[in-house]
Amino acid sequence: MIVHTVIFWLKEDLCNRDKEKFKQEVEKLAKIASVENFYLGTPSATPKRPVVDDTYDFALTVALKDMAAHDHYQADPIHLDFIEQCKEYWQKVLIYDAD
Repeated sequence: MIVHTVIFWLKEDLCNRDKEKFKQEVEKLAKIASVENFYLGTPSATPKRPVVDDTYDFALTVALKDMAAHDHYQADPIHLDFIEQCKEYWQKVLIYDAD
């Protein structure tokens, strides 16, 4: 199992319409055949602590069966279209892949 987590910081000057389009486009990633589990969220209102980073806008977590499923996800037209449609919306992206 590979847990693919992507943290997005959107550009500060985005209007609400663009933020909503981003959310709608990222939700389409759940339709990729190799995705076993999908979660999209925003920072929780948990208590502030030095080890918690809540400066991001969206966190995406996708569970994939194995490396072949990961590679399929990366090359899937839905994923490639998401990048093309939304790359102008983010200022920073970090990815954490875990076994």
